[in-house]
Amino acid sequence: MPTIISIAEALPPNEIKQDQAEEFARKLFSDSFRDIERLLKAFSNGQIEKRNFVKDINWFEEEHTFEEKNHAYIENAVKFGSQAIKECLSSQLFLKKPIPYQEIDAIFFISTTGLATPSVEARIMNQLPFSQHTKRIPIWGLGCAGGAAGISRAYEYCLAFPKAKALVLAVELCSLTFQKNDLSKSNLIGTTLFADGIACALICGDDVNIEGLRSRKTSPAIIATQSTLMPDSLDVMGWDVRNQGLFVVFSRDIPKIIESWLKPNVNDFLEQYGMKLSQFNYFIAHPGGKKVLDAYVSALGILPSMTEISFEILKNYGNMSSATILYVLKRFMELETNKGENGLCTALGPGFSSELLLLRWQ
Repeated sequence: MPTIISIAEALPPNEIKQDQAEEFARKLFSDSFRDIERLLKAFSNGQIEKRNFVKDINWFEEEHTFEEKNHAYIENAVKFGSQAIKECLSSQLFLKKPIPYQEIDAIFFISTTGLATPSVEARIMNQLPFSQHTKRIPIWGLGCAGGAAGISRAYEYCLAFPKAKALVLAVELCSLTFQKNDLSKSNLIGTTLFADGIACALICGDDVNIEGLRSRKTSPAIIATQSTLMPDSLDVMGWDVRNQGLFVVFSRDIPKIIESWLKPNVNDFLEQYGMKLSQFNYFIAHPGGKKVLDAYVSALGILPSMTEISFEILKNYGNMSSATILYVLKRFMELETNKGENGLCTALGPGFSSELLLLRWQ
């Protein structure tokens, strides 16, 4: 089965503490909500401590056009995307030796927070010495589910081409979508939660000499995947695209939806492969927020300890949309994991949709 053998991150330079973000929101939203102090409790209730942005916090106090923000998206996506790729292909943590760019057969570029044509991976290929024949598969609009979906699509590519090495590059600069004049509760909640994140994963097909490349004793092989779309749920999360840019759509019912919808979806997936939730050693979840992680525990009947790594990522980095699941998966890949141990990887996104992956360390 195709195997994930390396993951790397590129961390934006501006670290914002949660109390700084709360004070920023207090100034911005105070005139719009009489109960502003009650609403601001979301900053502490979410238990995020810090996040990273490509711009410093003062930048967000000024007006910026959609054009200006999108230019910043392209510039930083290329810069930090290139950095994540370099780190992924030369990681001493996961690889015995650097992998040449020319050996990469395909790049899956995942994003939802900016627009670019030519797409970002094409711009990166003009800076890094990839083969001119490397296939480009940009995927836009999957939001928080995008990282897991990207790995799923790379898995399918490597099944079809077992000699292939494929990259999944997720770049989400959520902060650049911030709308200073959007004084809605959705935007207020967004300021408590979203952050910038960039990560890259390397997936190899079965005919690649993985033992000659990886430095770890075991790596997660992808056994199966499942994509699921919930009917009539277009208004749960996404963007409202206006002249000024991207305005966040974020339903307060997401935790309730998870509790009622996710478990049947997971059970249907696992039954196809004769497995049960109790057989999993690791639960690799995209941490959409503290309430989302709590909903996973409640819906699936798993121990709260199984979401500890996801929560640590949320606490220290916030919700980085599609890139977040790669941050979580990297922490699991850093563990000394025994051969044969199983992991269930899950992420939810606009649609409303679910992406599930069955992983086994081999």
